[in-house]
Amino acid sequence: MRSALGVCLALALGAPALAQPPEDAFALLRRIYQATEKLSYTGTFVTQQGDRVESSRITRYAGPGGEVERIEVLDGTPREVVRTRDTIKCYLPERRTVKVEKRVDPRAFPALLPETFADLLRNYAVSRGESARIAGYDCESVVLTPRDELRYGYQLWADTASGMLLRARTFNAKGETVEQFTFTQLVIGPVPREKLRPRHSVRDWRIEYATVAPVRLEEQGWRFAAELPGFRKIAEVARRIGESAAVNQVVYSDGMAALSVFIEPASRRAERVRPGLASVGAVHIYTREVADHVVTVVGEAPAASVQRLGNTVEYHRPGR
Repeated sequence: MRSALGVCLALALGAPALAQPPEDAFALLRRIYQATEKLSYTGTFVTQQGDRVESSRITRYAGPGGEVERIEVLDGTPREVVRTRDTIKCYLPERRTVKVEKRVDPRAFPALLPETFADLLRNYAVSRGESARIAGYDCESVVLTPRDELRYGYQLWADTASGMLLRARTFNAKGETVEQFTFTQLVIGPVPREKLRPRHSVRDWRIEYATVAPVRLEEQGWRFAAELPGFRKIAEVARRIGESAAVNQVVYSDGMAALSVFIEPASRRAERVRPGLASVGAVHIYTREVADHVVTVVGEAPAASVQRLGNTVEYHRPGR
């Protein structure tokens, strides 16, 4: 899914259907998006998901030849991700493996599935938040408060001078933090392209190529009885690694959060499926069996939303 918290806003500038938030809040959202598209930088950030805390180093180059970014996880199992406009490569040194996938979403870290500003306002109330000093930068913030119980709220802090996003907090209906990331060190400015090179030599490593192709699940008999209010389908694909069988995926978004529904035959699972709900920080995972298939919903949303979407999945034999 996402290797880091996705929080950048891609905003359309058309007139919204709902009342606009304060102009300065709208302006800050727009500056955050523009900064993540244009800036080069190096830094270290910490991601907290429930009791799990993980630090990573990121280097991003924006300039001639296209954007490139490299993320190296500094805690636990070593892993490194290098993203270009076309591909994502994940280096797993303990397994001496490189996973390669064609990139279908070219936006930079932090990245968010795009929505129009009007759609965002239908799901969230937008306001200005308190200022803070983060990693040596003076920051201002914007708060997105959900209009219902189907989604989390967000608070984003950005550098006053550049608009660079330095912290993002995800909170539940009680106002409790369920996930957040924050930069602890950051240098904004030109980055030599040689700093984007992977740390590991991949000679004699196994390379696993993943493919992503559009698919129409309705033609295969899969239906969703009802979509989750405020979310809309933005992708419907089949994912395949090497010669393995494809796994179908449908992605929904409300402009901030994203939920993915994965569908695969139960016979391909090495272990028996355990239906039910699990969670890691703000991410909930809901699994159930439908027509000898395993349906898994994964998303940064309250448990009720993930379960509600998963329970709408139905199978009807094609032609009936």
